[in-house]
Amino acid sequence: MPRYTFALDDLMPALTDAPPADEVERGYVAAFAQLLERWGHEALRRTTFAPGHITASAFVVDADRSRLLLIEHPVLSMWLQPGGHIEPGETDLCKAALREVYEETGYTELSVLDPMPFDVDVHAIPARPEKGEPAHQHFDVRFLFAADDAVVESPPEHLPVAWVPFGDVPRVTDDDSVRRAVRKIQRLS
Repeated sequence: MPRYTFALDDLMPALTDAPPADEVERGYVAAFAQLLERWGHEALRRTTFAPGHITASAFVVDADRSRLLLIEHPVLSMWLQPGGHIEPGETDLCKAALREVYEETGYTELSVLDPMPFDVDVHAIPARPEKGEPAHQHFDVRFLFAADDAVVESPPEHLPVAWVPFGDVPRVTDDDSVRRAVRKIQRLS
């Protein structure tokens, strides 16, 4: 795995230094600022529900930078990038994203394509009464990685995994944030 770290304390300086992709992302940056002002490091805890907590995810492209690695999310029933909650004791957002990639796809050999968070998103999560979780928001910090496109036999979480050509992403998922990320990735090429 790449040796790269990204601490929560570095998040707002990185987000204010990088121009947002659009007005939607500009609004997300403002929402992150409000969350961190209110909760600080407590925003990493998955039990922070008002309004939500920070998660970490990864956009993983193939070696040709023409396909995106997506997983079928088991709760939301959508094709999305790998990602999830920060585990207790974790403080490194990049390593949390890498852990999620491994757990959900089995990939361990990734190259960092962008040393800073590539994207941020704030999205609603429905209530899960069976888990005692009210409706809340995920404040997702997203990193950009590359991997070879070799098939991984059995990811630990056994989720459906697919390499999706950029042009097919709109047919596979209707998630606006994944589509926005593809546009951002294509502008880098």
